[in-house]
Formats: sequence, C-alpha cells, structure tokens
Amino acid sequence: MSETPMPNPMISQSAEEPIEGLPAGFGEGLTGRIAFWIAFAFTLFQLWTAAYGTLASQIVRAMHVGFLLLLGFVLIGNLVAKTKAGKIWFWALGIVGFLTGLYNWVFYHDLIVRSGFLTTPDLIVGTVLIVLVFEAARRLMGLPLTIIAAIFLAYCFFGQYAPGPFIHRGYDFEQIIENFAYGTEGIYGTPIYVSAAYIFIFVVFAAFLERAGMLALFNDFALGLVGTWRGGPAQVCVMSSALMGTISGSGVANVVASGQFTIPLMKRFGFRSAFAGGVEATSSMGGQIMPPVMGAVAFIMAETLNVSYAEIVKAAIIPAVLYFGVCFWMVFLEAGKAGLKGMSKADLPNPWAAVREHWPLILPLAALVYLLFAGYTPIFAGTMGLALVIVLILGMPLAASIGPLAFRLVFWLVLGIAAAAFLRYGVNFLAIVILALIVGCIFVKGGRETLAICRDAMAEGAKNALPVGIACAIVGIVIGTLTLTGIASTFVGAIIRVGEHNLFLSLVLTMITCLILGMGIPTIPNYIITSSLAGPALLELGVPLIVSHMFVFYFGIMADLTPPVALAAFAAAPMAKTSGLKIGVEATKLATAGFVVPFMAVYTPALMLQDPGAIAAAWGYPVEVAYVFLKACFGIALWGTAVVGFLFARMAAWERLLAFIAGASLVVALPWTDELGWVLGVIIVAQHWWRNRSAPAAPALT
Repeated sequence: MSETPMPNPMISQSAEEPIEGLPAGFGEGLTGRIAFWIAFAFTLFQLWTAAYGTLASQIVRAMHVGFLLLLGFVLIGNLVAKTKAGKIWFWALGIVGFLTGLYNWVFYHDLIVRSGFLTTPDLIVGTVLIVLVFEAARRLMGLPLTIIAAIFLAYCFFGQYAPGPFIHRGYDFEQIIENFAYGTEGIYGTPIYVSAAYIFIFVVFAAFLERAGMLALFNDFALGLVGTWRGGPAQVCVMSSALMGTISGSGVANVVASGQFTIPLMKRFGFRSAFAGGVEATSSMGGQIMPPVMGAVAFIMAETLNVSYAEIVKAAIIPAVLYFGVCFWMVFLEAGKAGLKGMSKADLPNPWAAVREHWPLILPLAALVYLLFAGYTPIFAGTMGLALVIVLILGMPLAASIGPLAFRLVFWLVLGIAAAAFLRYGVNFLAIVILALIVGCIFVKGGRETLAICRDAMAEGAKNALPVGIACAIVGIVIGTLTLTGIASTFVGAIIRVGEHNLFLSLVLTMITCLILGMGIPTIPNYIITSSLAGPALLELGVPLIVSHMFVFYFGIMADLTPPVALAAFAAAPMAKTSGLKIGVEATKLATAGFVVPFMAVYTPALMLQDPGAIAAAWGYPVEVAYVFLKACFGIALWGTAVVGFLFARMAAWERLLAFIAGASLVVALPWTDELGWVLGVIIVAQHWWRNRSAPAAPALT
C-alpha cells in the first residue's frame, strides 16, 4: 500500500524492510492490494481470537498455518515469481494452503471422532499440508532448515532400516500423516501454538510502536544519554539496540532497521567498518535476551517449561546486563585504543526532552510490562498492550483538534481512564472505546490518515510475522519425529553418558550442536530442536531446567554471530560495506559474555537467579548473587582488555596473556581458581596503571 502523510509528529512512517526471502511491499496493482488485505485480515483474525478465545485451540492453530501459507505464497507470487504462470501457481498454492486450515475448522469434531481412522480426504489434505509447509519454508527460510526437517521426516518413514541404536519399529503412512498434520505433536504443536497465541500479537505490537515513533524515541534518548561517552556513536548503537529489544526480539531485523543509522555514524566517527558492523550485529542480537519483553523464544520457553513468563525474565536479567555491559566495555576499550572521544554535547538531543515529548509512547509498553509481571497471560498482556497503542495513536488527531491545552489534558485523562477500565469491565469495553475513536477520526483533520497508518501497521505486522510462523510450522516436523520415534532418548542417553564423567564436555557438545544448527536455521527452530534433545539430558546431569534451556537459547543467538555463517553479521555487511566474515570475527570478540555466561550459570545457577549454592548456605542468597555477578563482571572485563589489547594504554603481549588467564580463572569453577583470578587480575590492572600513569593520552582521530 502507498504511504500516507503523517497526521502528527508523534507518528512516523517506517520504511518497510525486506522480510527473509521476500522483497519489501505487497506487490503492484490489484493482486498487491488483495495481498495487503489478506495480511490485514490475518491480523484481524488473530486479534479476534486473542481477545475473545471462542475457537478451539486446534482450530486456531490450523487457521494460523492456513493464513501463513496463503499470505506467504501470495507474496511469493507477487514479489518473486517471474512469469504470469508462476504467479498463478503460487496463488493457487496459497489458496490450497488456506483451505487446509478451513478443512480443520469445518470438520473439527469429525476429525476428533475418527482419530486413528482417517478417511481418504483426511489423508490427502494432511499430505498436501505437509508438502506446502515444506515448500513455504524452502522459499521463505532457505534450504538448511527445510533439509533438516526433511531428514527427520524421512527417518519416520525409513528408520526401521537404520543401524544400531537409531532403529525404530516402523510406522505406516496413515500414522505418520495423522501425527504431523492433525495431532498436537506435529505441525500444530507447541511452536505453532505459541506463534498463534503470543508471538504474532507481539510482532504486531512492535509494528504499531514503530509506526508511532518509538524507534525515533530510542535513538534520540540513546544519543543524548551516551553520545558523549568515549566512542559515542557505538555506545549509542549498543543502547538503542538494547532498548529496541523491549519491543522487537528479532535480531536480524534489528540489524537492518537500526543499522542504517548507526553503522554509517560509527564509520563517520572513525571506527573501522568491520568493528562498526560487529557492534550493530552483537547489540541487535542481544535484543532477544533483553528483559522485560524478550524475543519469541522466551514465550516458547515459558510454554515448554510450563512456568510463568516472569520466571524466564528473572533468569535473563543478570545475563542481559552482562551481555550489554560487555558491549559497552569493548566499545570503550576500542575507542580508547583508536584515540576516539565522544560526540559534542551541543550536537546531541536532550534525552529527557525526547522522553517528555514522546512520553505517551512509553505508557503502552509500561502497561504491557505490568500485565506480564502481574500474573496475566502473555496473550492477554500482548493484546491489551496492542489495544492501548491503538488507542494512543487514534487519540492523537482528536486531541490535536481540541483547542485549549486544558481541554486536551482533560481529553487524554478521560481517554486514559476509559482505556484502563478494561481491567474492570473487560475486553468489550475497550473495543467500544477503540470503535468510538475510529468513528471520531473519520471527521477530524488528520484522522483518516491516522486510520490508514493503523491499517498499514496491521498488514505489516502480519508480513513481519511470516518468517517466525513458518519456522514454527516446519520445526513441528522435527518435534513430531522426536515424540513419535523416541530418537530423542538415544541422543539424551549419549549426552548423559558423557556428562557422567565430564559435565563440561557435555556442555561443549551441546554448544557445538547449537552453533552448527544455527549456521543454517534461525534462533527459534534452533532453540526448539536443541532444547528438545539436550534439555532433558542436562537436567539429568543436575543442571536446573531453566538454566539448561537458557544455555541452549544463548548459543542459538551466538550462532548468528559466529563465522563462517553469521546471519546477523552478513545482514550488517551491506551497510558497513565490508566482508560479513570480518564483521562476524569482530562480533564474536564483542559477544564474550554470550559465550561465557551460559557456562558460568551452569556451575553457579545464582547467576540466573536460580538454585542457591555453598555461598548462599554460609552468607545468604543475596551475597551469593552479588559475588557471582561481580566475579563475572571482573572476569569478562579482563578478557575484554586481553582481546582489545588496551586498558589505560596499549597493553604488552604478556599483560594480555596474564589478563586472559586471570579472566579464565574467574570463570571456571575449580578449587582456588577464584582466588587466583582475583589476585592475578588486581595485580595486572594495578601494574598496568602504574606503568602508564604518566603516559600521554592517545591522540584523537576526530
């Protein structure tokens, strides 16, 4: 759809970025408009089911996949197909995919009654569904994830001929189709449930906030707050990406969205191209672990572990602080080594002025966080947060049409009370408020443009949710294979046997699995597959369940930063105008915490606010948490100086080596290593300061 003029300075038009596997936009002409309204209808359906929940869960899942297939293939036809015949073919695939969802809706009760005795039409529809999910995943997510899922599916058909421990008893065609296409252990399993119930709503929520100007608020706030620090532009990048993590958990999307602003700024200021790209990639990927609203994996994890979302956030707080703290620290050191200073305060916006100007945007986010931590379900919190954003946007042109300031304040006060009343009077009352605002916008200046912005945000949100939804659908094939064949127990047994003698080796094997899988598949399917395999094994070895799942999650993120296939690094390459491989190397250095913290948390779970240890027994749990946190900070800080080769001045080779040894001693959990790390670290820092106390400051390059 064409862009519409801004009715209010608070509302911004965001340039739509290409989605994985698809160019920007919905297509030209009539088919483009139809695709746009399909996306709009998809969002409307999801909002209706989220707000009222009158449909059975199986129907919602089936219709969610049906809409994903319809929208996905229609967009492929509009944006990718080269010929008219190709376009017609993809449209036909999309319509057939949507019909599979309708089939589950229309024959829902019949399918339950004849469970285990599928009819020929059931088998045909189920087979078509599986084929279309594979084709959509191939087109939108690439070959690696599709091939992995195909291998698992082939194992169901031919595993009875496999050697040794991999053999299974064999399954007939009907049983396989029923498991993957109709049960809740296949395509319609937990991942697609979470996509339909939680993830979609939060993606649309982020699209509305971005349209309302939240990205501009984050950039202005970060510029004003940390722009004057040493290495200012890179510090701004780290902070803005951390803030973006509160509304968007897609790391690669964050790279594309914010990198256009931050990477050229860092290069212009004097940072190396590869380092600038590495800062953007590392900090953007960290958005997925940044509380209070983390990435999609956090919702899947909460559902999988059957714990509250607040428990997942609690476990992520300290690791997230360490992750971004290391990013700030590494930028500080790199800027000092290059002689770069901060930006001039006169050229930067006032961060608090930006907050005062755009403070209403914070209210829906604050309400979302409150609802999440007050015990409400994520689907309710997300739906209400989204509704409040819509109320805010729709109220702007109405408020602008009111003359005196006092009257405008009264309007916002009344509207705020009315919007908050949903906690007492329910969803219907909030729906009435939104409907009244829509009617009001029709008759005021700028109102129709605002309605167009809301309409476009709903369609964009559906398109943005496509990659996540398709990934959740295809990974259901993997989960279905694990539950049907029991192959997971073989893998679990192997890890347990290794870990009985060496837990560290089991952790390393799990890490390597995550990194290898992550070379070809996104974080979400990587987490789902690896946690299904390694999570139970690590639990058997005494690792707390949340810690083991966080371990897998972190290395799924690290896979997007680790060469040779580093998706986030290659996403930053065009903007940095340098090799994605070089960016990946820099990102790996910057992401020290992402590699170290998971291992530390396994041996000292207090780092994730989990099980207390020996220090807690002697001194209390708060003392243990504080000590582990300080130890992690000091150890990672020492590693940073060793990697960059700078602290107060350039470090000698022997200083870097000893700093690395001291940092490693603080990380490993062996007798006397903590004492060795603290003593050696303090000696290295002290002697380095003494040796360079009278050295002249590095010359600035700007």
